[in-house]
Amino acid sequence: MSADQTVQGTKDDLQWLRSPRTIREQSQRIYDAALRGQTHFSVNLEKLPEVASLVLDVTRSNYPDLNIPFHARWRHFQAGGVNRIREWESRIQHLDADEQIRIAFDLVVTSVLLDAGAGADWKYIDPRDGQPYSRSEGLAIASFDAFLAGTFSSDPQKHPLRADAIGLMNLRDEALAHAFQVGPKNPLIGVPGRSELLRSLGKAIQLLPLTPDGTHRVGSLWDELKPQAKNQNLNANTLLQSVLTHFSSIWPGRTELAGQNAGDAWFHPLLGESSSPRSLIPFHKLSQWLTYSLMEPLQNAGIQISAIDEMTGLPEYRNGGLLLDSGLISLRDPLWAQQEHRVDSPLVIEWRALTVCLLDQIGEQICRILGRNREELPLVKVLEGGTWWAGRKLASQARPGGTPPLKLILDGTVF
Repeated sequence: MSADQTVQGTKDDLQWLRSPRTIREQSQRIYDAALRGQTHFSVNLEKLPEVASLVLDVTRSNYPDLNIPFHARWRHFQAGGVNRIREWESRIQHLDADEQIRIAFDLVVTSVLLDAGAGADWKYIDPRDGQPYSRSEGLAIASFDAFLAGTFSSDPQKHPLRADAIGLMNLRDEALAHAFQVGPKNPLIGVPGRSELLRSLGKAIQLLPLTPDGTHRVGSLWDELKPQAKNQNLNANTLLQSVLTHFSSIWPGRTELAGQNAGDAWFHPLLGESSSPRSLIPFHKLSQWLTYSLMEPLQNAGIQISAIDEMTGLPEYRNGGLLLDSGLISLRDPLWAQQEHRVDSPLVIEWRALTVCLLDQIGEQICRILGRNREELPLVKVLEGGTWWAGRKLASQARPGGTPPLKLILDGTVF
């Protein structure tokens, strides 16, 4: 099945595909197939206690008091011990609470969408300290600085701290490359894909409510969510569904279902015939990470987020790399590690599905060791503590530059 094929289905099928429960259920089907020896991977559950112990050691190193924040984009803005958020807050502190949330949404959505794998050769030199930053931290700081400079605003002189429809739709590849210090000696994977993603975002947000000053911008999402935050409480799935509904059209070359882009959802032959929606497995990795990142400004504004743990772990190459590099899963044929794999290949889809299932198991093990429940230590904190950093640690020990354990063909829009 090609990545841009249309699958026959209803709006109910589309809603089913957008549910975190479906992510887990479909991933579990792949996991069960792996246990039966039907996938590219073996699952070595005897390694689970060892992996949970490693993740807990990394967590205690990162957060000795176990006061762990969410795995959100905001962590990367403070890379190198530089509190860049304070710089941003000083520029918005005079604004009312609603506008501060809108600006936070503008910032974090554009930054998350620019976060897909940078490649091993790209770096961003932070003008604050002259230090080079690579991968997620470098992308975060570069996108943060681009936002502060008004790169995504239609009026960067008067209103730089915006990501509005006109500004995004007019974003040029060259402007993004310049903001990210890209050059012949500093190549960044997928610059055209990243800028096209933001241009598509600009088109999508034209369907959001106008802000009080008559602007379509990413922060307009708050104007839609605010009436749903009853008694200062918002369900995590409500936030995720808004993200999936309003931003589904931005993803390139994906499966179409019920006339809409299905997003980060993929066909796998073990799940059924390609004409059936039930043959698709959704992950919604960037959408979920975006949702986790949007929670923080809402919480800072006094809004409680409920049912956070209904969302899943993030199936990307750091968490998935933790499983492979630790031996919790292994390739049935080691030669597959030498081949390049598309993100829509059965092997990569299986890798991501196993990541969803085993992150849940790692989280449960850690909660058991610490004597905490999932409400006290939700999966989003285990990721931050935790699995993402442990995956990076093992990658840096195993391969020069800390590259992923699998060779991936990336376009700057999935991982």
